[in-house]
Amino acid sequence: MTESVTLTGVRPFDGGEPVDLVLRDGIIASIAPAGSAAPEGEAVATDGRWVGPGFWDAHVHFTQHVIRRRRLDLTETRSADDVLDVVRRARAASAPLSDGMLMGYGFRDGLWPVPATLAALDAVVSDVPVVLVSGDLHCGWMNRAAASRFGLSLDETGLLREGPWIQLLHSFDEASALPADAFREAADAAAARGVVGIVEYENTDNVTEWAERTAGGLTSLRADIAVWPDRLESVIAAGRRTGDVVDEHGLITFGRLKVVVDGSLNTRTAWCWDPYPGIDPGHPHACGMESVPIPELRRLLERARGAGIEAAVHAIGDRANTEVLDTFEALGMKGVIEHAQLVRDDDFARFAALGLIASVQPEHAMDDRDVADRHWSGRTGRAFAFGSLHRSGAALRLGSDAPVAPLDPWISLSAATARSRGAREAWHPEQRLPLDVALAASARTTVEIGQPADLVLTERDPYSSDRDELRAMPVAATLLGGRFTWRTI
Repeated sequence: MTESVTLTGVRPFDGGEPVDLVLRDGIIASIAPAGSAAPEGEAVATDGRWVGPGFWDAHVHFTQHVIRRRRLDLTETRSADDVLDVVRRARAASAPLSDGMLMGYGFRDGLWPVPATLAALDAVVSDVPVVLVSGDLHCGWMNRAAASRFGLSLDETGLLREGPWIQLLHSFDEASALPADAFREAADAAAARGVVGIVEYENTDNVTEWAERTAGGLTSLRADIAVWPDRLESVIAAGRRTGDVVDEHGLITFGRLKVVVDGSLNTRTAWCWDPYPGIDPGHPHACGMESVPIPELRRLLERARGAGIEAAVHAIGDRANTEVLDTFEALGMKGVIEHAQLVRDDDFARFAALGLIASVQPEHAMDDRDVADRHWSGRTGRAFAFGSLHRSGAALRLGSDAPVAPLDPWISLSAATARSRGAREAWHPEQRLPLDVALAASARTTVEIGQPADLVLTERDPYSSDRDELRAMPVAATLLGGRFTWRTI
């Protein structure tokens, strides 16, 4: 049982007169006109602030998100030379190493005028391993010292992509060097932006790690945790099923099998029907990469279904989305398609018809609009097509893919509803989402009697906020199960 809280004089996001909310035992126990509720427990005067359901980020790599803070920041680089300058200065300044490596994060090479090379990175640093993680997590740029350490044979680019890279990325032992409270601080920072829950897609033993985190005091977030194919048999043997609670606080729930079918746009490995410009159409990866063969995807989904485990499948290119839709249809399974960044016109309606959720990351459209205009030229009207998905009846969930984009729902809401940031005009404004749709796609509850008391209070009315005000929305309080995880009131 939790103590009761009464929020007085709060205004709902969706309009209406101010109300008093009584929160008892983790749920919304009553809603009454402002000033009429008999206070229970702590009475908090909200002074007319706005209230809505707490937010869920539907796609997070939490360990990568936490580790990012300790890596060299490459997010502002725009060329190979920019990256090399950051690495050179960091090494000259004796920047801290992580497990003996100089680690960086955030480069995006999709528009670089001169490509990455192994020789160029070696010329800057050769005495210690250098591992630079791309902004989309789908490739790494390494020097020879790093290749030697991991027994790799790199080509002249020094880039390792997709399956071999993702396996290597998740083998790094950076997390062991993090301060004990690093994960709790990151969770608290998310709560300060109104987040009450995340969907965790880190490729690790999430059951053990998240149970240990909540036992150690990380109680400001709920989490649905995924399993990747290499651990599927072990969780089946342990009897885990989708929906099982796995921690003593009741905050962590076993979620879905995560399968990655293709690559990414920035690395030109998203699996498409048409070849990427500038690549010989006869090249085996001219249209991107099939990371997990479709017959193997079908086997994995059938195995998971038989064990009571639902599925979430990463599909970015339009060929990947078609093949994944076909697989779900053939199996008669519902599930989630993660990203759905490029979709054929004929495939939009299939999401709703098959009962599939489209889990999308609106800020990616802002980050990737230029690389999409180049590498998906002539197809961008159906790229990051949130509006088309919504109009077709698809169920939407919004997320960040943190650390790829910030773990901040207000950034996602702004990108989804405005399709612009900074001084730029809206990119394919026909693909904007209405704010009410975006808000609903960012939450799992509503502000109604009997609903979980997972709430966010804001200093501004979201419906009266412009693009930039929405992006920087001041959060006055966040409540998880009726207890404050963040407050300024």
